[in-house]
Amino acid sequence: MKNYLDESGLFKNSEMSPQKSSMRLFSLEKKENALGYALISPSVLFFLVLIVYPIFQTLVYSLFETNTLTMQKRFIGIENYLEVLSSPEFWSSFKTTLIWTVCVLTLQIIVGVSMALILHGNLLWRSTARALVLFPYLLPTTVAVLVWQWLFNDLYGIVNYFIVLIGIIDRPISWLGRMPNAMISVIIVGAWKLFPFVVIAVLARLQTIPETLYEAAKIDGASAWHQFWDITMPQLRSVLVIVILLRSIWDFKEFDLIYLMTGGGPSIGTQTLPLLVYKEAFPLMHYGKAAAVAVSMLIFMLLFFYLYICNYGKQEEEID
Repeated sequence: MKNYLDESGLFKNSEMSPQKSSMRLFSLEKKENALGYALISPSVLFFLVLIVYPIFQTLVYSLFETNTLTMQKRFIGIENYLEVLSSPEFWSSFKTTLIWTVCVLTLQIIVGVSMALILHGNLLWRSTARALVLFPYLLPTTVAVLVWQWLFNDLYGIVNYFIVLIGIIDRPISWLGRMPNAMISVIIVGAWKLFPFVVIAVLARLQTIPETLYEAAKIDGASAWHQFWDITMPQLRSVLVIVILLRSIWDFKEFDLIYLMTGGGPSIGTQTLPLLVYKEAFPLMHYGKAAAVAVSMLIFMLLFFYLYICNYGKQEEEID
């Protein structure tokens, strides 16, 4: 192998042709690609096993009628969908799901943004307050439900005790056993449990807003309200859109909190679509109808997912 000095004073291999150099680069690129595929393969496998396969199985179940004794399946096509869509219980549950999603989301946004603004200011013990705000979100749902069921108890609950004490009502009322009290109670608990997510997202965005914008607004004589409306809200608009879309998806499919609080009762007053899926699949053992309701939910949630992807793509373009 012969080496010589080039004009820059560096050694060059006289036997390394451009063709061999390109082959080595191609080989290195293949190795890097293989390593990338190897690293991503576990994630792809989990995605296929935990998401794609269950969705496919649900689609298959929705097209069959299953005998619960022999577990034999009989293909019936779209009859499960026709039966579900013609059921008053489905549309009642769908309406309840929309009411739950809209009301809980609205309260989360109002309370979350307000709390984020407070925590962003010069608050005493601010670090401690920020940690405590996360407490409802970190608390296990079962524990939170047990606490709130005790608070809303119609005989010895502290909520009834205080509102009777201050004279709003004359006698205790049933919060979880009557409508619309049960729906109001579930919405309050849901908003309390989930609003810290909004706080985290909004607070993170508030910390990136340049202080020079507020200083310039103060020099121009803008009030606190005008600063909030003309500076803070436009800066928060992008993150709020993403938060609203994400929370809409998650709230729409909420199951455990509502099931533990009321079980869908009284009657079906607080029964949402996820609870209807559970009811059809397990107590009634109508697997085909349960799958049809689940697929209907999936189709509706794909709309939120599409909006989320579109808005996320716009944000990426703005950053670029």
